[in-house]
Amino acid sequence: MMPDLPMHSFALGSLTNRVHDRLAAWDEQNYAVRMWDRDHTLWSAEEIPDLTNRLGWLRLPYDTDQVPAIRAFAEEARAGTDRVVLLGMGGSSMAPEVFAKTFGSTPGHPSLTVLDSTHPEAVRAVSAGIDPGRTLFLVASKSGGTIETLSLFRYFWGEVSSVHDHPGERFVALTDPGSGLEALARERRFRRIFATPPDVGGRYSALTPFGLVPAALIGMDIESLQANAAAMADECGPDRPVVASPGLRLGAVMGESALAGRDKLTYICSPAVTAFGAWVEQLVAESTGKNGTGIVPVAGEPLGDPESYGQDRLFVFMALQGDEPPAWEEIRDGLRRRGHPMVGITLRHIDGLGAEMFRSEMAVASAGSILGINPFDQPDVQVAKDLARRAMSPEGLEGSVQETSSDSPRLAAALGAWAAMIEPGDYVGIHAYLPMGGPAAPVLESLVPLLRDRYRVPVTLGYGPRFLHSTGQLHKGGANTGVFLQLVDSPGPDIDVPEADFSFGELLEGQAAGDYQALTGRDRRVLRVRLTGDTRSAVETVAGLLGG
Repeated sequence: MMPDLPMHSFALGSLTNRVHDRLAAWDEQNYAVRMWDRDHTLWSAEEIPDLTNRLGWLRLPYDTDQVPAIRAFAEEARAGTDRVVLLGMGGSSMAPEVFAKTFGSTPGHPSLTVLDSTHPEAVRAVSAGIDPGRTLFLVASKSGGTIETLSLFRYFWGEVSSVHDHPGERFVALTDPGSGLEALARERRFRRIFATPPDVGGRYSALTPFGLVPAALIGMDIESLQANAAAMADECGPDRPVVASPGLRLGAVMGESALAGRDKLTYICSPAVTAFGAWVEQLVAESTGKNGTGIVPVAGEPLGDPESYGQDRLFVFMALQGDEPPAWEEIRDGLRRRGHPMVGITLRHIDGLGAEMFRSEMAVASAGSILGINPFDQPDVQVAKDLARRAMSPEGLEGSVQETSSDSPRLAAALGAWAAMIEPGDYVGIHAYLPMGGPAAPVLESLVPLLRDRYRVPVTLGYGPRFLHSTGQLHKGGANTGVFLQLVDSPGPDIDVPEADFSFGELLEGQAAGDYQALTGRDRRVLRVRLTGDTRSAVETVAGLLGG
């Protein structure tokens, strides 16, 4: 299919002049040419390695060298493979999840499951649903040392070893050259190692083997995906006027909106492209949330009445052509009357997702220059990782991790005090260290509009430890406008991690405790609730008190 670029529309209201002036300034500064030339001064006067060595994503749409090998491997792997399970976190897992949920599997190709949780129940659920002898495991980690990914690998290596004489044949590594994972894959004779480009950060890696290998395995037309991305890259190229660049125009809107106080970027996606929200959430949060500033992505929040939104929002309505819900037009009219700026994106066909991914990457990168930050590093992520490791050590964390329990008579007072801290301009982050899609999920999802409508603030829902690799950077490094509710359970029975001195439950508990201390250490407002007994009932108790 020939590329047919998505259609875009803008209704910016009071932001119109600001965006126009920004684009005019960029035009005078030769901004597009300088970006494609990888000019670090767009973001920093200093030549920072995490900046100059992270701009390889610009050329990815044109880099098709690995495509034939990926396509050939996907065809070869179909024989004897019923399921593909990707073990990864953050940038290694987000694009594959979007592809699996958006495109599904072509007939005759295996289905894809993304496992990016260390909750014992999540691990057990995936294990129970597969035949390890007919499952292909993609072990995905850019650094090669991600503790969650390696723990999941060790568990499923044991599962495959119990039914297969040569377990390495059921494993594929996706990692940077020279990483520890590459060495491990060679030592254990993995079926294949796909090298990922070192000059592309994880959240910009959809068009690297991190995204293309799982996409090809489920039968996606990865050539079309890249061709659409290349068509968008052409439109955003150095020879195009800045005002005509879809990526730079959206970046100017994002950045100027944030400077004007509209720093809550709210994506409303039609059913066919709803999975895109989680991918762009990570891209925006981890790229911009640092140095006390940032753009707060709001994805997955149900559409509400126009009256339920404060004056800190920028809305993006994204739909596949023919898939737009009828209610959108009335909602948009109401938002327009209240002065909310809006962007419209319509994909003419589903392969246009590749084009929109590239445009979003350029937009976020250019918005970073408006905010005065480096959009390619994640300086505050390591803090929570270090604290998690300390929590799992015999010495434990210094200082206490304060919590209340769902069966405590003080719960109502604790929730009331927490809610009283929410102010206009804030956002609420629900951090659930629970399995995604578990029994409590519907209740958690109902909390999002409940809190949004009651306090007129954006509400996000993240599952740990997944969100630590997605929005965690923003929570700790962005503006202190987040009010966080951490929900933890005591999962049982637990699962030991083979070849390690800890269990999945201990790893999850350490990550939650480390995250709590990282947040409180940055003076963030956070309440931690221990869910006792039946998890769904405990979450219902919390929701009932917050809604009462």
